[in-house]
Amino acid sequence: MKKSPVDKKLLISVLLLISSGFLIFLSASLGLLARDSANFGSIAFKQIFFGLLPGLVALYIFSKFDYMKWKKIAFWLFVFSVFLNLIIFIPGVGLTHGGATRWLLIGSFSLQVSEVLKIAAIMYFAAWLSLVKEKVSTWQGGLAPLAVMLVITGVLCLIQPDTDTFIVISTSLTAMFLVAGGKWKHIAVLFLVGAIALTLLAYERPYIRARIATFLDPSAESLTSGYQIKQSLIAIGSGGITGRGFGQSIQKFNYLPEPVGDSIFAVAAEEFGFLGSITLIGLFIFFTLRTLKVAEKASNQFGSLLAVGIVTYIIIQSFVNIAAMVGVLPLSGIPLLFVSQGGTALLFVLAEVGILLNISRSAKLVQ
Repeated sequence: MKKSPVDKKLLISVLLLISSGFLIFLSASLGLLARDSANFGSIAFKQIFFGLLPGLVALYIFSKFDYMKWKKIAFWLFVFSVFLNLIIFIPGVGLTHGGATRWLLIGSFSLQVSEVLKIAAIMYFAAWLSLVKEKVSTWQGGLAPLAVMLVITGVLCLIQPDTDTFIVISTSLTAMFLVAGGKWKHIAVLFLVGAIALTLLAYERPYIRARIATFLDPSAESLTSGYQIKQSLIAIGSGGITGRGFGQSIQKFNYLPEPVGDSIFAVAAEEFGFLGSITLIGLFIFFTLRTLKVAEKASNQFGSLLAVGIVTYIIIQSFVNIAAMVGVLPLSGIPLLFVSQGGTALLFVLAEVGILLNISRSAKLVQ
């Protein structure tokens, strides 16, 4: 039996995000070259050969791999992801950088284990929800399992610490819960508990309090904790309507912290202006809407929930990054997917897009 083709509109949106993201990364890398030419080659090499190229291969493979097979191994994949997120604390196994232990050392390659946890949690919860079906509206079938998933992933992320990743995972699981038929009053209970927990966490961890304080008044610490947002707003504002032009950013040279990392949207806005920024955001929105259409028309509930979980994680992470750069949300430190430096993040997001494309093969869509 001949397989249906992937959704062309979804594929085109992905290819546009990949190509525009790589061009923005190349331009932003010039700022890194000026600062640290020795480190530039290593970062560019890893982005291309550990991120982009294997990611494109993974996209192709997973677009042809029957996504229903993930349902059969979802539980064991989640168990494996928990194991990976624990063994990084064994001396010599994990890599600690900037006070955080988030990476598994594999020779000269480092794997950010939370990326495995994201997709594994989404797959397993999609499998669970598709199994319990209408029981998701009960606390035993829906609320309790969601709470357990949030506790497990929360503990694993917070001990690293990686608060931002937990926010992304919890948002994705909550979206899947609601789409599957979960009750809003259950979400309200979790939200209240989460708000209390976040307040306690902010008191416990000074860096969270500093982020919130900087968000509320960035000018108060413009040379320290508020420096990044100040330079980001300068870059975005100086881009005007049409931008300075490709490669012409000034802020990426010795002003913006992490010009190829979480500040990369500010570089893009400076070079391509308001019109370029809106175009990039528009690509993310179109990608999201098309994926939700795939989820709506998927041939079974597992495929539908898996698509919702993946696209929620992608869009929440991306827009949290953008919102932080324009001062709408506190600085997060998470990358702009398809664009920012991070070989592991790029590899995984392209692999997950491959899964979305495979789900689209069974969806009855108007091309």
